[in-house]
Amino acid sequence: MHHHNNPKLRNPCFVAIATATWLLQPAMADWPNFRGPNHDGISHETGLKTEWTEPIPSLWSKEIGSSFSSFACVGNRLYTCGTKNEKQTLLCLNTTTGETIWEVGFENAYREPQGGDGTRATPTVDGDRVYVLGAKGRLLCASSKTGSTIWSRQFNNMPMWGYSGSVLIEGNAAIVSAGKGDGALLALDKKTGDLLWKSGDDTVGYATPYPFAFNGKRYIVGFTAEGVMIVEAQTGREVWRVRWKTDWGVNAASPIFHDGYLFVSSGYHTGCGLFKITQDGDKLSGEEVWRNKVLMNKFQSCILRDGKLYASDQKALVCVDFKTGEEHWRLHRKRHGTLVLASDHLFFLSQQGQLEIAPVTPDGFNPNTTADILTGRCWTVPVIHNGKLYARSLNRIACFDLKPKK
Repeated sequence: MHHHNNPKLRNPCFVAIATATWLLQPAMADWPNFRGPNHDGISHETGLKTEWTEPIPSLWSKEIGSSFSSFACVGNRLYTCGTKNEKQTLLCLNTTTGETIWEVGFENAYREPQGGDGTRATPTVDGDRVYVLGAKGRLLCASSKTGSTIWSRQFNNMPMWGYSGSVLIEGNAAIVSAGKGDGALLALDKKTGDLLWKSGDDTVGYATPYPFAFNGKRYIVGFTAEGVMIVEAQTGREVWRVRWKTDWGVNAASPIFHDGYLFVSSGYHTGCGLFKITQDGDKLSGEEVWRNKVLMNKFQSCILRDGKLYASDQKALVCVDFKTGEEHWRLHRKRHGTLVLASDHLFFLSQQGQLEIAPVTPDGFNPNTTADILTGRCWTVPVIHNGKLYARSLNRIACFDLKPKK
């Protein structure tokens, strides 16, 4: 970040006042994109009530039409997608009341009888812009204030179950998994939509491009139908690749980079693995540390906390050691659920709409709250923002207050 052009930032008084103000008001962390500001599914909200004997207060709920999109929450605005008037629809709602601020039909409806209809990707908010990739391959950059189109692009390499990866904003780039001739990874100028670089010609997987820093440099992981690729964020130059094939080309779960190690997991018959990443001249190399089937993430992503991975995969809710791949615990009847971590607790939403809140620990999963909050298919990861929990089924979004008045 180059700030030296801003005279205010050269003024020590200004910096001191700004810092003091910031210390007085712990900044309300926004959740501007899929898996949150650190791309890890972890919310830094504190002071949430995690033990409920009475029902969790419902603030609002709303039918918005079918979609798997999760939520981007910035300030008092929530962004997600639904289906309306035969269109995939991008919605901007008031976080407190659920009222529609604006909505825009941005691509024809996507019908998929196996899982469900509608947009798969989650909107990404960056300042006064919001980005979303439709299931049929339309990439929209719209005004986050009004929903009016700023620019858009169309890709025509749709995988079997629709484009599903969200847009990654990295510096001045909007990065997507476009596929084939459009680039396994494609970086566009986030302001104009102009091409910055493209890398690889793999078939699209279903994962969102994932950023990480290593040895002071930024990289992007693409999890495609063919495998795992790492490129330089600035140039798109590929620096490492490993073949990682699943039935049906479904690589959907978010990779996780931590402490020099890259973890990936997929479902069907493939499983998961950990690679130690090292510098190798002007490339990287990745040595397989372990590989097994202890985690099989068909479409839900893992959460890493204190060296342990937590996930509700195609078989169970599981806790696994990151560095060794050893299993700590497993709960069979809790598959295909979603997890968000906040206030040292796992918030687990089952695919039937039951919420369980339990302390996060490798010693077991012992919920101190169980609440039925939704009905219908719930495959979308909830978001916790400003003391509220946002969750959805295919058609309905619901908001709950996790910070009740004393």
